[in-house]
Amino acid sequence: MKTRSLLKFALAAAALACVATGAHAQGAYKSEYKMSLVVGTAFPWGKGGEIWANLVRERTSGRINIKLYPGVSLVQGDQTREFTAIRQGVIDMAIGSTINWSPQIKELNLFSMPFLMPDYKAIDALTQGDVGKQLFAIVDRAGAVPLAWGENGYREITNSKKAIRTPDDLKGLKIRVVGSPLFLDTFTALGANPTQMSWADAQPALASGAVDGQENPMSIFTAAKLHTVGQKNVTMWGYVADPLVFVVNKEVWASWTEADRAIVRQAAIDAGKQQIEIARKGLAEADRPLLKEIAALGVTITQLTPAEREAFVKATRPVYDKWKAQIGAGLVEAAEKAVAARK
Repeated sequence: MKTRSLLKFALAAAALACVATGAHAQGAYKSEYKMSLVVGTAFPWGKGGEIWANLVRERTSGRINIKLYPGVSLVQGDQTREFTAIRQGVIDMAIGSTINWSPQIKELNLFSMPFLMPDYKAIDALTQGDVGKQLFAIVDRAGAVPLAWGENGYREITNSKKAIRTPDDLKGLKIRVVGSPLFLDTFTALGANPTQMSWADAQPALASGAVDGQENPMSIFTAAKLHTVGQKNVTMWGYVADPLVFVVNKEVWASWTEADRAIVRQAAIDAGKQQIEIARKGLAEADRPLLKEIAALGVTITQLTPAEREAFVKATRPVYDKWKAQIGAGLVEAAEKAVAARK
């Protein structure tokens, strides 16, 4: 009897220890979580990180405290290493660019397909529909927990030399591009001389004239004051857009209680909606007031006619067809159908 009682006691104690260990493992919160961002809070992208961090802090009563690390400083400024660092646990949370993460997740190149998305409704049709769900499942399998979409915006072409209205106008221009083979292919097809470099290196290169131009959303143009580094010509061609993804490292995610995971997810969704609104401000309106502000700085704004834009579409079509096969024809075709069916 005594042996049996001791055995029962030992089993009960072991069960309690397991429960306690599990609770402790899930409750072992860090005093601070590191969020990686490419740019600071002066930019809509960075502002999204600030909003997310603040919402999480408020809604968890400070249990989850997030510190922003702009300039991808946790990976020495190398944007293309960010996703790998998230997977490895160097980074706890991030709002990342689909472009920057495409070297590790080839399907994210979808958004960099030249001229796939003609307007904001097309972006929304992809991110908020079945294609967005498919991509989130792919990101999850790649090693991070995706929670919400944000937006860097349509990437417009700027340069210090001349107004760009035709593909021929790009010939020979040194254009800074991100570290993506698809971008190299696109600008090579247009006759430009694409040069890969980080955003940290791009601004001094523009200022010195080492490169002639760059492509980025207009919110980046204004926040970085690119008109002060020779970028006096802007062409609104909307060739690609750059959605952002709010993610959390998988081990960090598993360490939080289910209730806190729900709070962080909803905070990401709410922050993403606010961030997209900020990113589109001045451009989504019919009169596009942001362009008037930029023109007032002495910048020439070129807006293409449908026929002019079509010439760029035609010139980059071989690149589109090549990358459709690499990304996955099924995914690209689903995206094409979603764009065609947008309301």
